[in-house]
Amino acid sequence: MSHRNARWLTFVLCLCSLLLSLWAYEQATPVPASLMVLDLATLLVVGVQQWRSRKSIKFQPQELADRLLQVQENERHRLSRELHDDIGQLLTAAKLQSEWLKRRLPEDLQEQCSLLTNTLNETLAKVRDVSAILNPRQLTSLGLEASLRAHLLKTLENTPVHWSLECHSRLTGIPEEMAVAAFRITQEAVTNMLRHAQARNLLVRLQRTPEGLSLFISDDGLGFSPAINPGLEGQRGMAGMSERIDQLGGTLSVNSQPGQGTQIEALFPWAPRALERARPPKVNE
Repeated sequence: MSHRNARWLTFVLCLCSLLLSLWAYEQATPVPASLMVLDLATLLVVGVQQWRSRKSIKFQPQELADRLLQVQENERHRLSRELHDDIGQLLTAAKLQSEWLKRRLPEDLQEQCSLLTNTLNETLAKVRDVSAILNPRQLTSLGLEASLRAHLLKTLENTPVHWSLECHSRLTGIPEEMAVAAFRITQEAVTNMLRHAQARNLLVRLQRTPEGLSLFISDDGLGFSPAINPGLEGQRGMAGMSERIDQLGGTLSVNSQPGQGTQIEALFPWAPRALERARPPKVNE
């Protein structure tokens, strides 16, 4: 029975029960058995409808986390498109107009117009960088290794951090959801390092193993005390990492102490079919 039909049935039963109750009251007669049956039927329908409604909106914690991550990724993609397509195009048009204006202004205004053009160029570059961070389109075209290398190069180019990206095996054929999760976890770890760690050295290592894709991130920064429940203790970045790894059924280990740097190890397991392909072939004796 659909929700609409159930609502109509409940309404009709309640109306009939009300009319019969009024009739019994007017006649000053004992409550007939038919009215009691009707009341019981009404209660039964209301109870079933309530149970179905609760069941339809009840999510398991893992399912809820998966949905929240999917909504987050969709929103990032939407914002990225708006930045790239709308704001990016407006800034490009403004830059072209400033260049046209510069060619027609007198000499004493050339310097001011050049400053305006440079500001627009820098703003356009920032918008493109933010758009790429929100939606790393290069993951599809370049792959995980090249995308991470481009992100690290861009993010750390004006910092004193010496970084290294090691890939001990080819990373072709990585599932998209696994590549996105590995990229986001690395992105969050690098952001946390720049904000809090004051690190001088960063190592990111990716490796294809028979069990899954292994990700190792290490820095020599200030370190911190990892929370047992990061979400409740204000460590939202670590909580986001855990949610992403849980979504894929993987494992996450964070080793850190104040003054001793931070090491993050994540393992993204292969799907069953990919796991069979990743296992070494059996040798018949």
